Amino acid sequence: MSGGTRVVCVTGASGYIASWLVKLLLQRGYTVKATVRDPSDSKKTEHLLSLDGAKERLHLFKADLLEDGSFDTVVDGCQGVFHTASPVQLSVTDPQAELIEPAVKGTLNVLKSCAKFPTVKRVVLTSSMASVSVNGKPLTSDVVLDETWYSDPLVCEKNERWYALSKTLAEEAAWKYAKENGIDLVTMNPGFVIGPLLQPTLNLSVEMIQNLITGTGTKTLPLSNYRSIDVRDVVSAHILAFEVPSASGRYCLVSNVTHASEVLKIIQDLYPTLHLPEKCEIGSTSDPKYPISAEKAKGLGINFLPLEVSLRDTIESLKEKGFLKI
Repeated sequence: MSGGTRVVCVTGASGYIASWLVKLLLQRGYTVKATVRDPSDSKKTEHLLSLDGAKERLHLFKADLLEDGSFDTVVDGCQGVFHTASPVQLSVTDPQAELIEPAVKGTLNVLKSCAKFPTVKRVVLTSSMASVSVNGKPLTSDVVLDETWYSDPLVCEKNERWYALSKTLAEEAAWKYAKENGIDLVTMNPGFVIGPLLQPTLNLSVEMIQNLITGTGTKTLPLSNYRSIDVRDVVSAHILAFEVPSASGRYCLVSNVTHASEVLKIIQDLYPTLHLPEKCEIGSTSDPKYPISAEKAKGLGINFLPLEVSLRDTIESLKEKGFLKI
């Protein structure tokens, strides 16, 4: 099934996942109404406006997560809404202002706009594995993490996992509002998203791969195990979550749980002449790998790309855009 004459909205369109979402929606024939903070900022919009089909079927709108009613104009007339806009930061000085308020209020503002227009048939929210796994339960090899897991805001706060707290509170607020207002909501919960970049800037999850290769910035890596997925798989899952009538609830999107040292080995095999850090100081190599169920996501029709392909394409993209010189 393709987009045909259908109109959808993508919030935060200049971001990593959202840019790919716009690209694939245009490829499938959709008309896309996309929000950005400043449509006149060519650094944020040029890569979108140059996509195939953009001239005919991409329309950019200014919208602010914290402004009531800011999304009314863009949501009006849409059959589907993909809400991806939310700040992604691991280091903050004011968690409430920098992460929590934009995530929660922004999500509610978008949903309030959706509730005003009966044309909207389904909302697909980009959440995170951060709103699934931070609950104090040990992540060990004898547990299977799946969509029934929920992060605990108190555990997030106690451990100062502010990004996880923002995503957890935003998803909680979204489900509550959707239930009370009859909105058909589906949430996507991806892990560390890697793969090629469309936007000209470096986003946090891809920067982790860059740091792993260069041996710099290791303090920004929160886990020894990467629960990763390719951005193209994430976006395919989003579109299928809108197109497949039976799609419902939450979807954990993780194709691999791989220790950082194993990721380094794969990169070394892909690039034998690359001089990589001799040791991996990100957690202990004995940290157990824990399985994450992919059954529900595969039920949408997703065939995950191999980790080797995702890593190679990530590195080639970093080289092409001048972020990595190897």
